[in-house]
Formats: sequence, structure tokens, C-alpha cells
Amino acid sequence: MTEAFLHYIWQHQLLGDGLTTTDGQPVVCHRAGEPNHDSGPDFIGAHLKIGDVEWVGNVEVHIHSSDWNAHRHTKDPAYNNLLLHVVYEHDCEVRQQDGKVPLTLELKPFLHPSLVANYDSLMAPATGVEIPCAKRIGEVPKFIVESTLERMTTERIEQKTGTVRRLLEESRGGWEQTCYWLMARYFGGKVNALPFELLAKATDQRLLARWKDNPGRIEALLMGQAGLLEGYFDDEYPRALQADYEALRSATGLQPIDGQLWKFHRIRPSGFPTIRISQFAALVCQSSNLFSTLLEAKEAKQIERLFDVKASDYWDSHYRFDVTTDKPSPKRVGKTQVQTLIINVWVPLLFLYGTVCGQQSYKDQAIGLLEQLPAEDNIVIRRWRQTGIQLSSASTSQALLQLDSKYCAPRRCLECRIGYQILKHK
Repeated sequence: MTEAFLHYIWQHQLLGDGLTTTDGQPVVCHRAGEPNHDSGPDFIGAHLKIGDVEWVGNVEVHIHSSDWNAHRHTKDPAYNNLLLHVVYEHDCEVRQQDGKVPLTLELKPFLHPSLVANYDSLMAPATGVEIPCAKRIGEVPKFIVESTLERMTTERIEQKTGTVRRLLEESRGGWEQTCYWLMARYFGGKVNALPFELLAKATDQRLLARWKDNPGRIEALLMGQAGLLEGYFDDEYPRALQADYEALRSATGLQPIDGQLWKFHRIRPSGFPTIRISQFAALVCQSSNLFSTLLEAKEAKQIERLFDVKASDYWDSHYRFDVTTDKPSPKRVGKTQVQTLIINVWVPLLFLYGTVCGQQSYKDQAIGLLEQLPAEDNIVIRRWRQTGIQLSSASTSQALLQLDSKYCAPRRCLECRIGYQILKHK
């Protein structure tokens, strides 16, 4: 038994009829009261009928009556106007600071056994199946599951806008700049997100726009600013990039970031920083005003075409400078990566834009883009598929990822509508 569970039972009144205080007075709850997260009683403004009298006041909840003494409520005048002391088990008589004995409601006789059993099943330690309700979710009405997932989709997007807001503040409200920085960050993947963001911030977007019709120069500029053109090279291509960058650097006073920041180990070659930077250079050349261009795209397929770029031809046979691969192939931005960019970059950026501008249509458009993309495939999503959940789009998979990480894993079942339905099921 936990106090959080008792709070939940009282708040949602998951109790049988015929409630009585320990001294035999009938209790009828018209309103449980508002949860109080500050000091003082747990619920404020409860409306109760105790005996023949209607009362409005406060309620305190404990596992045992003796917890009252352990929490030193006896010396706290904030508990003098208490209507009811709600406990799981009444193990002793307690007194308020003014000397009065508070009326006590012992819940133990009034809890349905299935309620406690359902709670125990949800709170049980993971035993290979990390989703607490995996075996019971089929009992939950479909509309409850669907409405919960809709809320989770929005919650996940709002969570992702945190990074967007940070970059927007740094750019002083510049949406184009924010889009450029954010796109660069996600081109780096999880491992190289920070150096890619530093690269974007070290390379003025206006300078890129000036040379957007010259792909070779854009790549030279980005590779040089990434600190990857230092030293001697055997191949002609990196030497040409190096010479081009040195000319630009001497003319503009550019300062590269530390090349040691980039990680190559434990990354698939297709995700090497060299490949990603070349692909990003191609994207820059394709659209210098990326935010404005994306804002005009209403369909996911339009954005997918915009992101359908490849690294320069040199990288067909290389993953690193001066190192030839045995199996040459064009290094295009893969479809999965494109969808990841839409989900993690454009959707939260567009959603935040709608929030800041007060335009619900942009927020709806952001969610609509997720509904146009296929559901993601990873270990968490595969685990959810085993429960029978139908994944119709990336909107559903994003919702399940949010549900899994923020509610299922930390066992916040009491805050989940699905958990609530299972909890009260008899």
C-alpha cells in the first residue's frame, strides 16, 4: 500500500457505498477536493456529508493513523480545521493541535479486492515485459486508448519544443536561424549532435547563402569550419577543399571548431561526420531559406523530396578522407533519416511556430505530418505491437514512445487513463 494510491482512490472516489467513520457516522462524498501540493492537508475544499451535516473543508490522507504523529501534524495548526482523516488502516487515535480528535475514515473495509489486485499488477517489478498493462490493455475501451495516444502525441511534440525554444532564444527569435541550427544538430545524430550544432553556429548562414550555387565551396566551407581539413591529404579532392577553405578563411576571418570533437567510433560508416556534413552541404545548396521553404510544404512527401540529397561524388567511394571503400555507392540521405528529420526537427519547430504565432492551423499541420509518415520501428515499438496496439502512423509510434518513457517505465500508471481503466476494472 502506498500513500499515492490512497490519494488516487480518494480523488477518484474508487470506493464502495456505505462509508462510515470509525465512530459509526455515515460519510457521503459530494466532492473529493482539490489536491494540495503545498504544505497543509492533502485535499482542499472537499464537500462531504458526515452524519446529517453538510461540510466543506479539508481532508488528510495517510496509510496508518499513526502517520499523523510521525508527520508531526499534532503540533501544526494548519490541520485544526480538518473535516476528515482518511486512512487505509486505523491503528491509533490522534489529536489535532487544538486537542480535538479528527473524524477518521478507515478505507480498508471498503476497498474492493480487485482494485488492490489491479494496482499490485500494475506496480509489480518488470519481469521481461516492461509495459505494466501489456496483458490487460485489451480490456480497455478502444476510444480510451485512442484518446490517450492523441494526448501523448501532443505531449511528446511539446516536450521536443524545449530544444527549439532554447535555440530560438539564442537566435533572438530568428526562425530561419533556428531552423538551420536545429537541422544541423539532428544531421549529427545522437553522437555528433553537439559538434554539428557548434559547426552551424560557427558558420554564418549568410555566408552559406552567398555561395549556395557553388556546392564545392559550400562543402569546403563546412568541412573547414568542422576542423576536418587540417593536415596533409593524399587525395586531390580534400586538397582542393583545403585550398578553397583557406582562401575563404583568410578573406573572412573564419574560425573552425575543434576537429577532435567529432566521433567516428561505434557509428555506422554511413553516419560518419564526413558523410553527414557533405549531405548537409547539399541540403544548404538546395534551399538557403529552409524555414520558409518548409513552411510552404503542406505534405510530408514534399518535405521528403526536399531532404532527398546525397553527399558529393567523392564520397561514393569514401567514408573518410584518403580511405577508399571496397563497395562504392552513392551516399544519399536514407528514407529513415529523412523521416527522423521531419519528426524531430520540422514537426516540433512548426508546432512551436504555431504556438508563438497563435495559429492553431500550424499546430494541426505539424500533427498531420506525423499522420502521413509510417510508424517507426524500434525495440520499444516492437514491444508495443505485441500488446495488439495498431500502429497506423508515426503519430501513434511517437505517442507510444512518450507513454513508454514518461509513464510506463517510471510506473506512473495512476496518471494514465489506460491505467485508470484497468485499475477500476472488476
